[in-house]
Amino acid sequence: MNFSTPSLGAGTYKFAVRSTEEAVVLIREKLGPLARVLSVRSVPAQGFWKFFSAPRLEVVAQVDEPTGSNPAPAPEPTLIPTPAESLTVSAEPLVTVPSPADLTDLLRRSGLTETALTRLQASANWSELNALPLHRALAETSRLLRAQADARPTRAPLSRAAFIGTNGVGRSTALCKWLAAEVFRRARMGHVVTVEFDRAGSLGPLPVFAEALGVPLAHFPCETRPAVPDGFVYFDLPGLSARRPGDNLPLAAWLDREHITERVLVLNAAYDRASLREAYAAGRDLGATHLVFTHLDEVPQWGKLWDYLFDEDIEPLFLSTGPSLTGDYEEDVPAAIVRRTLPDDN
Repeated sequence: MNFSTPSLGAGTYKFAVRSTEEAVVLIREKLGPLARVLSVRSVPAQGFWKFFSAPRLEVVAQVDEPTGSNPAPAPEPTLIPTPAESLTVSAEPLVTVPSPADLTDLLRRSGLTETALTRLQASANWSELNALPLHRALAETSRLLRAQADARPTRAPLSRAAFIGTNGVGRSTALCKWLAAEVFRRARMGHVVTVEFDRAGSLGPLPVFAEALGVPLAHFPCETRPAVPDGFVYFDLPGLSARRPGDNLPLAAWLDREHITERVLVLNAAYDRASLREAYAAGRDLGATHLVFTHLDEVPQWGKLWDYLFDEDIEPLFLSTGPSLTGDYEEDVPAAIVRRTLPDDN
């Protein structure tokens, strides 16, 4: 490598590199033996790559005018971080392009779990996906994930369903959102039944909101069958226990006794993965048939939700993406998660 003929003259330069070793080589190649490092700082990746790339190093170096015909070689650059706010950069940044990443690695960084990755890798066209350009491979992967999530049999619309979930997941709020969609978008009517057992709890906004919608709210014991033709009956139940299955036995017995076969499990997507799995398992033991995720506005990566879309016995109902009782929700769950995890070149 020839360091005696740098390609750039005197001035101050800023560039981005992946490592200190790369910075040293680049300084000596481009700036020559008179270059000296002024500052080094870590800079996060921007745009699409911020989801997949590690932070890069931004290096500011300066080349002085030579003072003699044969200047002594400068010592090897030492990258010691120093403040750079007052520096004036007098040349365009020499920015290097992020190195190509492996498809599996990018999917893992987008939030997909090992379970979801294993399903993808077991598919017949996985090797073909890896042979595609990366942007096309990601788009095809998103289509493959959605196809797998949509493979379950189609269920009839809800008509007589209980909303179940642990305390604090936003169960009553999720029911309010669903009621708003039933009344305003689908023009259906019916009534809501609250059940307390021996655990009285707050109903949140449900009583006031139901009254505003014109939906009767009754307390069990009461009529649990639809009161109008093609109407609905929805049940707001006490919180279930994720860690003490025995506490859920009265709830399970009541659901069976009232012949309520539609059971909507509400999960807080902001919970850690272990807590989500515990609550999901408890809901599955109670015979959950549908699934709602809440608090998606607090979740930066939605990739972990793919695991729950592959269970053919439980149909995703909607995602709650904000606090509004009449909106902030997505009914096309696979499409919404695709938009938040992987690009789709449709």
